[in-house]
Amino acid sequence: MSAQWIGAIGVGCLFLLLFLRVPVWAALVLVGFVGNTVVGGWSSAFAILGTTPFDTSSAYTLSVIPLFILMGDVASSTRLSADLFNAARVLLSGIRGGLSVAAIGASACFGAVCGSSIATAATMTRIALPEMRKAGYDDGLATGSIAAGGSLGILIPPSIILVIYAAIAEQSVPKLFAAALIPGLVLTAIYIAVALVVAHLKPEYAPTVENVTWRERLNALRQPWQFLLLFIATIGGIYAGIFSPTEAAAVGAFGAILLGLIGRRLGVKQLMSAVEGSVITSALLFAIVIGATLFAYFIVQTQLPLLLAQAAKSLELPGLAVMALIIVAYVVIGCFLEGIGMVLITVPVFLPLVVQYGYDPIWFSIIVVIVVELGLIHPPVGMNLFVIQAQVPNVKLTSIYRGIMPFLIAPFVLIILLFIFPELALWLPRRLYG
Repeated sequence: MSAQWIGAIGVGCLFLLLFLRVPVWAALVLVGFVGNTVVGGWSSAFAILGTTPFDTSSAYTLSVIPLFILMGDVASSTRLSADLFNAARVLLSGIRGGLSVAAIGASACFGAVCGSSIATAATMTRIALPEMRKAGYDDGLATGSIAAGGSLGILIPPSIILVIYAAIAEQSVPKLFAAALIPGLVLTAIYIAVALVVAHLKPEYAPTVENVTWRERLNALRQPWQFLLLFIATIGGIYAGIFSPTEAAAVGAFGAILLGLIGRRLGVKQLMSAVEGSVITSALLFAIVIGATLFAYFIVQTQLPLLLAQAAKSLELPGLAVMALIIVAYVVIGCFLEGIGMVLITVPVFLPLVVQYGYDPIWFSIIVVIVVELGLIHPPVGMNLFVIQAQVPNVKLTSIYRGIMPFLIAPFVLIILLFIFPELALWLPRRLYG
């Protein structure tokens, strides 16, 4: 049996283990180790197993992950997200569907200092959903807006998934962050447009909120100053070339803690809780990354991407058809696998094929993040949907499913735009970094 077919069998075994609910990190380690043993022998497999955990966990590039997670946890603890939502709520008062737009906009902004979709969805559920239900909003529209807005947390920089993609694909983190900014803003605008259309087609879903004076609107703009300061210090510092991503994450985490202490919003207990949560989340992520690295060694040795490329050429498939099949595969995989696992498992297999067909790996990273976002919100197992339902068990899951359906159009619209106008993702990194 050829090494390529061994690789194909290994991928099949991996998905079987995941279907049987084996933890992602365990499935990756098991298939990677056994596969490396079959292909290279015991000595090679144990050598890889012995060096991979240290090499992966000590990588400077990945040190940005726990720092951005800490910044997001501290920002959540200091109710920075509440300031964002309240400011948006006041500014959009008097507009039908304004609270839905406020939830999406605040989620996009909070994602800019958080980097996690699940954390953004969980935070905005606690803050925005009570206000929307109090105003008489339909549960479906309210939860759909929050789920869709929460998914922006992994596209708008900083993005943990983009950092992991950069490590796998050997790409520049600042370039990936720059590539994600414009598509993130476009997707936010499309989500807002969907919310407004639903609110106008179904006015009973979104009662109008009492209008406020312009003085109150101007006063509301003062609330999110801490967010603006953090964003300028972190993402602005990266784009300006002042900080590396890791330095920016450290500055952001320190800045979030300092602002929380100065504003008397962050106590010792809350800080320790944020640090503990960051350590646990980071440890889980690094376990998955280590397992994925073992699996990637196995895939590289089997030359499975070469098999896929040969199969595509034998079928004489054009590049667009291959990309369509890859996107469909991501949507299907998203039915039973979380986002980071999807990236770690699929990118080593798909990226060489994509590059061989002439697509830019930076452009492809944005496509990957968008389809991962889609997996987080599409029924029946979108992670963001379950995060929301777990916090408000009195809202029926069927209502959440109904509410998210119109928003599923938005990621597909953005994917089509990226195929037609690839410069949406490539213009800014070329402008900033050449």
